[in-house]
Amino acid sequence: MTALPSLKQLQYLVALAQQLNFTRAAQSCFVTQSTLSAGLKELEAVLGAQLVERDRQSVLMTPLGLDVADRARAIIAATQDLSERAAQTQQPMSGPLRLGVIPTIAPFLLPPSLALLRQRYADLRLALREDLTAHLLSRIDDGQLDFALIALPYATGNFLVETLFDDALWIVGRHDDALLQGTTVKPAPALADRLLLLEEGHCLREHALYACGGPVRPSVVEATSLLTLVQMVESGLGVALIPAMAVSGGLTQSKTLVSRPLSPPAPKRTIALVARRSTSRLADLKALAEVIRQAYRAMEKR
Repeated sequence: MTALPSLKQLQYLVALAQQLNFTRAAQSCFVTQSTLSAGLKELEAVLGAQLVERDRQSVLMTPLGLDVADRARAIIAATQDLSERAAQTQQPMSGPLRLGVIPTIAPFLLPPSLALLRQRYADLRLALREDLTAHLLSRIDDGQLDFALIALPYATGNFLVETLFDDALWIVGRHDDALLQGTTVKPAPALADRLLLLEEGHCLREHALYACGGPVRPSVVEATSLLTLVQMVESGLGVALIPAMAVSGGLTQSKTLVSRPLSPPAPKRTIALVARRSTSRLADLKALAEVIRQAYRAMEKR
């Protein structure tokens, strides 16, 4: 029978491909550097090919090493799903669950959602990570996260997507801004000319650009967070499009600011949970989705 790589060896390879440093890779695997190095040499012996180029100054992955590392990520994630599937037959929504959330959702939707989760699922141990969408999807693919709470439209590839609800975009500006004097605001060239944006990487940036329906003047000022974006608006630098949940969450409450919905058809983003296609936690996905929907409905009534 042909010898097969072990999961441990594959984990070592994935860690080294991420870190490109033996010391940091060993630390991330909670083993010594010599143990990791020996495991990788054993993996190369099993496969009969060189996966890593080593010298005293640098570490490089061979083309085959990169390919094997990509395949190893999928194998490790599928194995984790298999293990979790066995555990979930005992009691769904219990034990550890790793959830990623994007920054334009986390501050507003997580507090009421976590409160409901504590009430309903006392045995659930939730681990949270806030990050940009691309990073969260990569972590799901690698098996480091179970689900991610993101905003669509976004290219989700082969991930499993559970849509939750639509979240409209509102415009926020200073109270004396002529553009915001009506009950609703119609997108116009004047909006595009003055629109402030989040920095590259935030999906809300693309949603705002799409909502304008045209080119936006290049800006030398971009925000790293919604809070900074609103502060820039308050300073008179321009206007911004922000999610309705942020308005409901009190982000725009200020004597100098006013927020208005955009006239129909109002632009929106769709909030969704994503998971690996191979996930064994479909029951957990559905249960978490219902909790988040209920939390959002409660926010809307405030």
